[in-house]
Amino acid sequence: MIRRRRVIFMSLAVAFATFLYTCGNNNFIYFESLQRNKQCACSFCTSNEDDDPWFTQRYKQFIEPLLTRSNSALSKEVYSWWQSLQFASHRANYTAVIEKLFKIFPDNPQVMDTEPDLCRTCAVVGNSGNLLGSHYGKLIDIHDFVFRMNKGPTKGFETDVGTKTTHRVIYPESAVDVDNSTHLVLAPFKTLDLQWLISAFTTKDIKRTYKNVRTTIQANKNKVMVLHPAFMKYVYESWLQKHGRYPSTGFLVLVLALHVCDEVNVFGFGADKNGNWHHYFEKVRNNAGAQEHGRNFENEITVQLLTKMKIQIFRGW
Repeated sequence: MIRRRRVIFMSLAVAFATFLYTCGNNNFIYFESLQRNKQCACSFCTSNEDDDPWFTQRYKQFIEPLLTRSNSALSKEVYSWWQSLQFASHRANYTAVIEKLFKIFPDNPQVMDTEPDLCRTCAVVGNSGNLLGSHYGKLIDIHDFVFRMNKGPTKGFETDVGTKTTHRVIYPESAVDVDNSTHLVLAPFKTLDLQWLISAFTTKDIKRTYKNVRTTIQANKNKVMVLHPAFMKYVYESWLQKHGRYPSTGFLVLVLALHVCDEVNVFGFGADKNGNWHHYFEKVRNNAGAQEHGRNFENEITVQLLTKMKIQIFRGW
């Protein structure tokens, strides 16, 4: 069905180009340049060679989102910023921790190669209460990648949030079990988070960070990925202009999706139709984390991405 829609789109594109040509060469040249710079087979590709200045100022194409042994050395600026997020008691020998990390987990995490004739689609599924009653489940599940974050469940909410999860992004304090086919993606806000990941698959002796955490977790260790601290700093500085103290998990995943997918659709972000900020799986509504994450500014940037046709947002109302 998806391939059929792409064939239909290309046929329409050819017809539209012919129409523009009959209306004047200048219009035809403009349309031709858009097609030449397309880097994927989607109707709209996230990143093009010739792009909006607002977007290109923020989007750094060659940033590496995932941590590997070969790119694990941190610059002084990155290390200093990353360490500033941590309590003194959470600091450790980073180099030694990295050595242990890549003795256990994959050293070459793969997402998906880009090709001009592919359209890699991402669903970034947040935890907003605006998902309730949305009936987005089937729409979410048709995407190539479905990113979920923290403890957002699918069981009991399948009609609204779907069942498919390809990547679950967590940190120790929000850890949940994942099935064998799902990539567990750690967002490390401190060195202790890396140590916890190691411990959860080996000794199981880390029981507390700044609060009690799970000592073990069910996940396929061959599918574990770790966000790069430099990528987290890039999101904070380039996209959020240093608003808040650090990016929310949701915004980190949104920018990650911009880097690995050709088409990005966002679900479960923002307030509900009544302006309330709450999780779809919680009865108690709260606004925790608003100041730490600079949530209002994150929302503004997300809306800008929508306006500039870099993403689509599904609000459920």
